[in-house]
Amino acid sequence: MTTYDDVTAGAPAQSPPTPEPLARIRAWNAEEALAEHYPQTLALLSGLDLPARASVGQLLARLDTESVLRHHPDLPVFTVAVTGHSTLMGLIAPLTGELARHGMLLRTRLCDYDGYLRDLADPGSDVYRADADLVLCVLDAESVFDELPLPWRVEDAEAALTARLAQLSALAGTYAAEGTGTLVLNTLPLLPRFTRQLVDWASRARLGAAWRTFNAGLLRLTELHANTVVLDLDPLVAAGGPLADPRLSTYAKARFSDETLTAYAAEIGHLVGALTGRTKKCLALDADGTLWDGVLGDDGPENIAVGGSFRGEAFGAFQRVIKQLGAQGVLLAVCSKNDREPLLTVLRDHPDMVLREGDFVDVTANWRPKDGNLLALAERVNLGTDSFVFADDSAFECGLVEAGVPGTAVIRLDDEPALHIDKLLADGWFDVREVTDEDRVRGARYRTEAARQEFHADAGSMDDYLAGLGVTVRFSPPGPLEVARVAQLSQRTNQFNLTTRRLQADDVRTALKDPAQLVLAIRCADRFGDNGLVGAVFAHLADDGLHLDNFLLSCRVFARGIEQACLARLLTTARDEGLPAVHGRYRPTEKNHRMREFYTDNAFARSGGDEREPRFTHALDAITPPPPHVALDADLTALAEAVARAHH
Repeated sequence: MTTYDDVTAGAPAQSPPTPEPLARIRAWNAEEALAEHYPQTLALLSGLDLPARASVGQLLARLDTESVLRHHPDLPVFTVAVTGHSTLMGLIAPLTGELARHGMLLRTRLCDYDGYLRDLADPGSDVYRADADLVLCVLDAESVFDELPLPWRVEDAEAALTARLAQLSALAGTYAAEGTGTLVLNTLPLLPRFTRQLVDWASRARLGAAWRTFNAGLLRLTELHANTVVLDLDPLVAAGGPLADPRLSTYAKARFSDETLTAYAAEIGHLVGALTGRTKKCLALDADGTLWDGVLGDDGPENIAVGGSFRGEAFGAFQRVIKQLGAQGVLLAVCSKNDREPLLTVLRDHPDMVLREGDFVDVTANWRPKDGNLLALAERVNLGTDSFVFADDSAFECGLVEAGVPGTAVIRLDDEPALHIDKLLADGWFDVREVTDEDRVRGARYRTEAARQEFHADAGSMDDYLAGLGVTVRFSPPGPLEVARVAQLSQRTNQFNLTTRRLQADDVRTALKDPAQLVLAIRCADRFGDNGLVGAVFAHLADDGLHLDNFLLSCRVFARGIEQACLARLLTTARDEGLPAVHGRYRPTEKNHRMREFYTDNAFARSGGDEREPRFTHALDAITPPPPHVALDADLTALAEAVARAHH
């Protein structure tokens, strides 16, 4: 009788299977090598679900921050202060896991139990002294009900809610004036254990109405304070899982369950990603089994379904969500294994399609590997591969892209289209602090790039192309309606961002009001259309001249001479105003390395600093002339006025 051992006796030894991500991370932890392998741990987190990431967070939270930094000194650190009305120790582990997933090392300051009123009211408290990037003030319903008399009536709850909203509004104002980071509040879910203490339906309805008015008032605080974010917990509660464990709530004063804190931490992770420039910019989609039901090449256009059937309706709903994302600035692209013309015919002519050819900045349909196609797409639209999200129902294609396209987030769809929407939206890859007017027309502006590329291909040389492009630039302070866009550029621009300092709208407004600081916006257009506000310069005046704090430019307008034209005008104005020099600094990152020579290429000389932040100086004696093909309209009156004030 032949056995398995007989068959395998002469076969070469097989390598052991690669451990699952969670098992590998646990093995590093057992070997006390987790700090050493921290970057690899971050890469493995992308394939884990929420509970697994929280489990990894438990391990990572035990590490000493300084020990990790000794191994990886360039790892970005994000500081979070946590305060609230309840026991919040359970938040630290999932929060550590979620920030690690976004490539960040978490440093936390957990404040005293139920100290949030004192913490936010006192500029000398730990919340302020921590100099946190983010302050989480975690609120719960007990923070209101603990203030009520016994017995209580609906009128008591209404009065307490009104007083608490006024108090929180004042505290948000204090933090806006005194804090340096972003304050996060949250709405308060109303539990049955409170409503059912009222035995009549009329009182319950009145309490519910007052509670919703209070939560609506909380949400509107974001309109009053640009550095305040209010997280709506209702969707998290509706998504499932118990809001609280009655025993832990009673005995440990832990008002939120582990499930709720894990979901809350995921939302905070999305926010941190947006605040630190990690928001994804482009959604690349498969077609067969992703945008429609069926295989175009096998079934033909008449037999694929986007509506009119159970499964077809699910694909139609998925397309509507994708179109909604595209309308808010998410670039859409198709990356499909299909013949190109039949696929374009479906996009143009199929009666049930919600998405049309014009909704996409690029349609790639061929039979080449998708990892290569995505790399080529990234080059065409001039985005880093870490700006992409790729969605496909093929496990093989997803694995290929995960292995071959660094930084791209992969959404693994499957054969159940009803789940496509939830999988697409689950990780908040496209979340931003605020949607601007520029976002809403971003797709159209990228689509004109195809016409520019065609014009470039037909031009005899690069000089001929630039001369014929007709580049016009407006270089002047931003208007009130452009402040949010300038802040967003600092958050989302990574390649041409010389110091990667991330700013909120209030930071920009503060700089505009400071007579010693200079904020200039760069807007450009050409023969193919208006590119909008594409860059910004931040500077301040000192005794030794003008210091450039940052220079930003959108990747959409690289290699057109825009930055050289603006810099030349700024240097010329500084010289004409009698300044002794202009100074610049550069903080290298993995993404802005292309700008390493920006200052030296424009006649600046190295003047100090170190390799982590070299500094440069221009003596204003030999200014590189601006490119002749750029028509520049500049208003640098603000610089002249700042110099005049300094002289007085």
